[in-house]
Amino acid sequence: MSQNASAPAIHGTTASRAIGRIFVSREFSVFAALALLIIITEVVNPRFLSGQGVKDLLLNSTIFVVMAVGQALVIITKNVDLSVGSILGLTAFGTGSLFAAFPTIPIALVFLIGMAFGAVLGAINGFIVTLAGVPALVITLGTLYIYRGINNAWAGSKQYFIGNQPAAFGNLSVQTVGGIPTIAIAALIVVIIAAIFMFATRAGRDLYAVGSDTDAARLFGIKVNSRTVGAFIACGTLTGLAGVFYASRFNSVGADTGSGFELQIVAAVVVGGVAIFGGSGTVTGAAIGAVLLTTMTGALAALNVSKFWQQAIVGVLIIAAILIDRILSLRTARKLRVSEARNA
Repeated sequence: MSQNASAPAIHGTTASRAIGRIFVSREFSVFAALALLIIITEVVNPRFLSGQGVKDLLLNSTIFVVMAVGQALVIITKNVDLSVGSILGLTAFGTGSLFAAFPTIPIALVFLIGMAFGAVLGAINGFIVTLAGVPALVITLGTLYIYRGINNAWAGSKQYFIGNQPAAFGNLSVQTVGGIPTIAIAALIVVIIAAIFMFATRAGRDLYAVGSDTDAARLFGIKVNSRTVGAFIACGTLTGLAGVFYASRFNSVGADTGSGFELQIVAAVVVGGVAIFGGSGTVTGAAIGAVLLTTMTGALAALNVSKFWQQAIVGVLIIAAILIDRILSLRTARKLRVSEARNA
């Protein structure tokens, strides 16, 4: 009788612990900050959450969400890809070039070509980083300028406008399903697939191991170089997808498309709880961080905050996120030392 009575209590305790972990997670705190920002902005400016306003928020977040997921995979391995803005620019302009050269090309094929193009550029980054043994920060800073230079030479002063593309392609950012833009739904699917990959597959868990301790990962038989290259390829593929989305979403693409995106994406990932030193964080958190930063930009504009202060506030948010990560990592290390001392 007592055993049967204790069973529900055990299950209740387990459930309460699980719920408690959710409420103390970085993802929940970022989501709570996002909700608070939206509520405050709506109170001050009731037009912020109008039908068109919500649609604009979702559309503005879509491209950053997809790029943030790819960047999170790289940062989890204790690397970073600073060339993502240039990769997006190349794939976006390449999309316009495809439609100009082949007006009747199937849209699905354009997406595949854009993702493949991004994957190649990401693979170049990954192979150079692993073969040269040079920090990814340095390598991808170099490829940022190389890819941007290629785009400048390719595009020149030419621009492709959304009116030059098939109506069905431009409508991807106009059509909605249940009031949600089609490309926003696609971005959500990307987040779900990436989250499942990271937690339900050996390859995904290996990325955490590589970022936590590269030497230990090698001792356990993990192919560190191949996993690292794979992360860069995945980042390039998703950035290529974002580039095609960009070509559908915005009025024009040209030589400067995507300039400066790299720092915003890294900021979104860090704010979303992915440790800049690798080994921890989730793609879900990175996606929420991207939504938070894009929503913050729109909210501050709705509150008539000057562009200078918008950038300053985002900078403070980034520094705060890094400091929080550092404090949490030190606290975790301290708890581990205390636990080891007690067990000894």
